Amino acid sequence: MNIAWWQILLLTLYAGYQIIDELQIYSSMSAPVFAGLISGIIMGDVTAGLLIGGSMQLTILGVGTFGGASRIDANSGTVLATAFSIALGMDPEQAIAAIAVPVASLMIQMDILGRFANTYFAHRIDAHIETMNYKGIERNFLFGTIPWAFSLMVPVFLALTFGGELVQKVVAYLNGDLKWLGDGLSVAGAVLPAVGFAILLHYLPVKKHFAYLVLGFVITALLTTVFGNIQLLGTGVASVVKDFSGIFNALPMLAIALIGFALASLSYKNSQITPHVSSGNQQTSDKGEIEDDEI
Repeated sequence: MNIAWWQILLLTLYAGYQIIDELQIYSSMSAPVFAGLISGIIMGDVTAGLLIGGSMQLTILGVGTFGGASRIDANSGTVLATAFSIALGMDPEQAIAAIAVPVASLMIQMDILGRFANTYFAHRIDAHIETMNYKGIERNFLFGTIPWAFSLMVPVFLALTFGGELVQKVVAYLNGDLKWLGDGLSVAGAVLPAVGFAILLHYLPVKKHFAYLVLGFVITALLTTVFGNIQLLGTGVASVVKDFSGIFNALPMLAIALIGFALASLSYKNSQITPHVSSGNQQTSDKGEIEDDEI
């Protein structure tokens, strides 16, 4: 299966859009999981796209940027890994380690190039500020997204257009003479999400909120067991009873998210309560009013 020209065009346009969304629109469509979803829809295999996008999302879960620092471009890595994985029949987990992560790391240089080219419009904005030209400020602010978008669109377009044969040879070699290495990359791709969780837990106040961590793990494990067994039961009954039309879903992640939101809300509410400060016979209430016990 080859990548059609219209698929290359759509994936290239999305590669340029995702950085604009991250800089100005803020619709969350620039997240790796959405990159996998959109790439999967374009390539015709949503499952593989979500698997790669979700894994890359978890991989960079604890990675953040500070100031003007550049970070790995997990979106472009997800787009290329999804496209080549589906087009060449490559194992998604192998594509994560062999394509997505290396591409995401290499694209740091393109991010630096986009920032460097963007300084031209930044200096034009400075000049317009001196003359109070608001239209010129707005216009150059929007123009500043052009070099950033092209810094992603060009490499993605070139990789999709000319990199197919090279990737196909690499995949055939990994699954042939270097099968041990291909299997190792598949294992590494499956482990990468755990690395993202480890980085995130390193920066979170785990010691302070260790009880919530244990509670979340237990709730997830219990619901996984309960709903997993219910799903197996429904599948078994459906295989025996022909007229059985019940649908048993797997673990409801929305339920776990709502439980986590409730616990986070309680924790935030408790942190906002100001403790009473007593001085002699006087006390300070939560609203800052002084109360006298003698009255």
